[in-house]
Amino acid sequence: MSFNGNELLALISAYFWPFVRISTMLMTAPIFGAAAIVPKKIRLLLALTITVIVVPMLPPASYVDPLSSLGLLMFAQQLLLGYAMAFLLQMAFAAVMMGGSSISMPMGLGFANMVDPLNGLQVPVLSTFFTIIGTLLFLSINGHLIMLQVLVDSFTSMPVGPMLLTQSGIFKLVVWGGQIFAGGILIALPAVIIITLINIAFGVMTRAAPQLNIFAVGFPTTMSAGFLVIFLTLPNLLPRFTSLVQDAFKTIYSIIGAG
Repeated sequence: MSFNGNELLALISAYFWPFVRISTMLMTAPIFGAAAIVPKKIRLLLALTITVIVVPMLPPASYVDPLSSLGLLMFAQQLLLGYAMAFLLQMAFAAVMMGGSSISMPMGLGFANMVDPLNGLQVPVLSTFFTIIGTLLFLSINGHLIMLQVLVDSFTSMPVGPMLLTQSGIFKLVVWGGQIFAGGILIALPAVIIITLINIAFGVMTRAAPQLNIFAVGFPTTMSAGFLVIFLTLPNLLPRFTSLVQDAFKTIYSIIGAG
């Protein structure tokens, strides 16, 4: 086999642009983008493997100079699409993290922080606990496989080219960020309500009998009640989190024009 210069550049171009989109998503998506779970070399190797598998199924592409204006626009498209798809899934995990943080504050565990394995940041210990549970749920519903399927389908609905996300797609992406607060509140609502009622009861007792040292028993009581409520309401995390993930995938398909 022999290649001339133009054929070789066209071959490199055919693999380069899909690799940018695939690697961008894998570097920032949940689980795959976690340095503590998947090393960078493994992510890079996985991106290369998926690129080699996907490119032969795509229409032949002509060579585009990466340093030209058209090449820079195509590069921006691949980066934006990769980040957009990963961002929506990250928001689903951020909602779970916010739910844990909302519970930890009234429980008195807001000062107890540890490193989140997905983001590498210091977050309340309950947020880390809920994030780990969410990660296990995501794997149990084959969310990682669906994410890869969505990534491959994006090349069919929005092929490599100079076309960027539409204004409607960007608006959907921004609006869906509100799911962080809605999902986090729904996850934390039962525990927050019960702990708030307990704090109100202690406040009434303190007002009725100021000589009682309510604070000595208030802290362990609210913490114990919080753990009990988390234990009782933890099964409800699966349908809440599954709904968030499904909504994120539907939004991704809507943004890339596949649904």
